[in-house]
Amino acid sequence: MPIRTEHLNYIYNPGTAYEKQALSDIDLELPDGQFVGIIGHTGSGKSTLIQHLNGLVRATSGTVWYNGEDIYREGYSMKELRSKVGLVFQYPEYQLFEVDVFTDVCFGPKNLGLSKEETEARASEALRQVGLGEEYYKKSPFELSGGQKRRAAIAGILAMQPEVLILDEPTAGLDPHGRDEILDQIQKLHRERGITVVLVSHSMEDIARYVERIIVMEKGRVRFDDTPKKVFEHYRELEQIGLAAPQVTYVMQTLRGAGMDIDLAATTVEEAKASILNYFQKKAQEG
Repeated sequence: MPIRTEHLNYIYNPGTAYEKQALSDIDLELPDGQFVGIIGHTGSGKSTLIQHLNGLVRATSGTVWYNGEDIYREGYSMKELRSKVGLVFQYPEYQLFEVDVFTDVCFGPKNLGLSKEETEARASEALRQVGLGEEYYKKSPFELSGGQKRRAAIAGILAMQPEVLILDEPTAGLDPHGRDEILDQIQKLHRERGITVVLVSHSMEDIARYVERIIVMEKGRVRFDDTPKKVFEHYRELEQIGLAAPQVTYVMQTLRGAGMDIDLAATTVEEAKASILNYFQKKAQEG
């Protein structure tokens, strides 16, 4: 069990007029190899939560466990934790700073004290994994497109060979093509390497398409924690907290209301298509 939180609480500006309870009694387990989505309205605590998972923010009370170890115990290596639990911030391209892409991706493993050969091997592999070939190695990061910058930044984390990859709105500001490119690469990484992936996103379509589990945050607490199909059954309750189900959910509800016997649990276009085709095939056979 790579990451577990136990009674996790976090208060911003305690003891001041600006005091705010950002997280309240969070108990979560993130198993090895799971692809998890975290959703929530602005201010729900989702970004604060993920910053606790690699020790970037220290809990006001409660514990975070990584591979059975309390990360707050005296002498625990936060540097080692952050090499194993990689966090990619929103707009990570703002973290690109070296003269060329390859040097930038080398920064993380080099900082771990690895040899030049091992560092460069890791950088090459990470860039391959995000779909950036050798033709990009010597380019300035600032010559890249938005989607390519995003992939280069993710490669910088992957070069440290994390066991857990956490991404905070990795597709923010990208066009639909760039968004699909990034998420397809992340899905491919998950399948190839079997790493745990935690994806924070506002896009219900993206969440429904890629993840196997959804954690819904509301006012610093976990409101729902289940499979996408189970979570989106609560689409009316999601609307009440400023969220929405994927558009497919509303389409299927409308079609069911019109008398079509279709699968209301469909959350992706592919699932909806299959259900609707199946309905018409049955109607044709009956007719």
